[in-house]
Amino acid sequence: MSDALPETTLTREDIVRLVDVFYDKIQADPILGPIFNPAVHDWPEHKATLVKFWSSVALGTREYRGNPMAAHRPHPILGEHFGHWLALWRQTAHEVLNDVDAEEMYAYAQRIARSLKLGLGLDGRWHPLPMHPGP
Repeated sequence: MSDALPETTLTREDIVRLVDVFYDKIQADPILGPIFNPAVHDWPEHKATLVKFWSSVALGTREYRGNPMAAHRPHPILGEHFGHWLALWRQTAHEVLNDVDAEEMYAYAQRIARSLKLGLGLDGRWHPLPMHPGP
């Protein structure tokens, strides 16, 4: 008996489908829609960028060129939004992917969310400014 996890069968087409369905839900979501909709001026273009991002994360394609932290910094994101975003992501992943791939994408999303939350200073911790040496 092996303890190895089942191997993923995730493809770019799976990611396209996940991104498409998920961000359609985001646009209609009463909590996240008011944050995303004013920020995204071209949803098809934004979804294409997100497919590149998630393909880079999950498939190692390295096609995404951008700075997610800088992209999210100017928006009115609160720490509590991350839990809602993750729950919707997980639900959608299980709707459009097999269970193994859905949980893999959820694990990636958890790491990304944790990183963004920390980088945006929304993790509930105090983040002092770096000390600058004196003259």
